[in-house]
Amino acid sequence: MVKHWIGTPAITLSIGLLVGCAGSMGMELKSDVLWHIVHNRCVSGQEHSGNPAPCVSVDLKDGYALLKDKVGVAQYLLLPTVAISGIESPALLEKNAPEYWRYAWEARDLMSQHLRRKLRRDETALAINSAYGRSQNQLHIHIDCISPETRSALLEHLSAIGTDWVALPIKLNGHTYRGRRIYSTDLRNVNPFLLLAQNHEAQNNMRAQTLVIVGVKFENGNEGFILLADTANSLHGDRGHGEELLDHSCAVANAP
Repeated sequence: MVKHWIGTPAITLSIGLLVGCAGSMGMELKSDVLWHIVHNRCVSGQEHSGNPAPCVSVDLKDGYALLKDKVGVAQYLLLPTVAISGIESPALLEKNAPEYWRYAWEARDLMSQHLRRKLRRDETALAINSAYGRSQNQLHIHIDCISPETRSALLEHLSAIGTDWVALPIKLNGHTYRGRRIYSTDLRNVNPFLLLAQNHEAQNNMRAQTLVIVGVKFENGNEGFILLADTANSLHGDRGHGEELLDHSCAVANAP
């Protein structure tokens, strides 16, 4: 169980979305910028004028906002409208916790509109970084294309992934991920945070976890998902940055 980390988390997230909140690329980003955007601008605008800008939408009932990230041709972020630090928050494990992953998966149509091409199920992925692999302390789920290398590796080794967590037989982007399959078409009534917390490597160490969810069609043709998890480990140079499995250039959209 890895709880240590040397140094501060210096990952530069794709926060080109800051809409004028940070000037040059060299400016150090404050960890509460995303929270101020979603709370002070998106939610406030939706409540007072019906205009959620700079977010593309705010769902006050289900408690989330969708924001186009300026980094990436089609990347969006889902953010809760309440303050939640990140993957380590106990609120995410509660019985009636909002289904943020389901809402993020439903939002993939925004990507297709941006690309002017409907993405297939196995071309889309969702990711949340560990506390050591993020620069923002407001929970946000990345919605983007999967990298072609990750997609090919998962399809090739699909039979090795069952319904229990297992170490993958290959490394993804140089890191050892654990995986399990989910038989669900849309993640309805599925809490991936809770499934992750039940894994022995994640118990009592959720801050160090990163979680990636990839759409897939299984061998029998049924639709589902692959959950991928990794634990940050400073000794191995691994920050728990699941976003590394996404492709902000969305190369899969141009593949034949």
